[in-house]
Amino acid sequence: MPVCVGGCGDCDGGGVVALRVAFVGAGRMGTPVCGRFVSAGHAVTVFDVRPEREGAVRSLGAGWARSAVEAAAGAEVLVSVLPGPREAEAALEDAVFGVLAPGAVWIDMTSNAPAVGAVLRERAGAHGVDVLEAPLGGSPDDAGRGCVRLFVGGSCEVLKRCRPLLEAVTSADRISLVGGPGAGYITKLLVNLLWFGQAVATAEALLLGRRAGIDLAVLRDVLAGSAAGSDFIRRDLSALFAGDYLPSYGLDRIRDQLEVITGEARDLGSPHGVADAVLDVHRRALERFGPVDGELLAVALLEEWAGTLLRP
Repeated sequence: MPVCVGGCGDCDGGGVVALRVAFVGAGRMGTPVCGRFVSAGHAVTVFDVRPEREGAVRSLGAGWARSAVEAAAGAEVLVSVLPGPREAEAALEDAVFGVLAPGAVWIDMTSNAPAVGAVLRERAGAHGVDVLEAPLGGSPDDAGRGCVRLFVGGSCEVLKRCRPLLEAVTSADRISLVGGPGAGYITKLLVNLLWFGQAVATAEALLLGRRAGIDLAVLRDVLAGSAAGSDFIRRDLSALFAGDYLPSYGLDRIRDQLEVITGEARDLGSPHGVADAVLDVHRRALERFGPVDGELLAVALLEEWAGTLLRP
């Protein structure tokens, strides 16, 4: 993948080369990320298994391909933003890597499973394609504004080559190299485990506080300024108090991710009792509500069990 430091005539004037980017996955996160690449001056060709996404993609100024192989043909960078490991393994077949340009890089922004990532990394490596995993942290709105977090796993050298492209998606201080292959995926899953765990633990505490007669608004403010304070309490609790269960991600996907990280803990011989409890609540929520969108539906289940809503 070419890198420019300015003065070449092929760049945008700021030292960033306009690249041919193959983009696989135009969902809620992928679409705004794609738009960021187009706005940065890159030539982006998109494939998604849903043909109805073509209009939204073309409205961004990106091209549309009928297959991942067609999108990847001659591209210098392949970017994937897929719903999960199953979709990544299915979409990124061997032929996709085989048609990329010499010296190409694959950047996987999927919240992928490390085991699936290893399989795909081997496919890419067989064709001389370098790999950088950079799963996204944040919401679709964050992606559109260019303020997501990237949890990067891979080599420093590959990250250095890819930084100009990644900085179209977010600021330099939000790109974190956390380790070698697999480390980016694990870090993203750990972030999700802790966030969902905080949501469940906070909801239990608030329900208990309400039963004890404490005003929820007062309790929230006290907790936010205490040693128990967290970003969840300070930032996300207001949505819950307003009856918003954050329908930006599927409950079945949440269950899948929690299963992957608890499986990693078992395989590595690391304690995972709390993680198991968080997973159990989300499995029960999935049984109760089905595979619908709602990042806080486990809290809705706790509210049902308590017979009350968390509303000040």
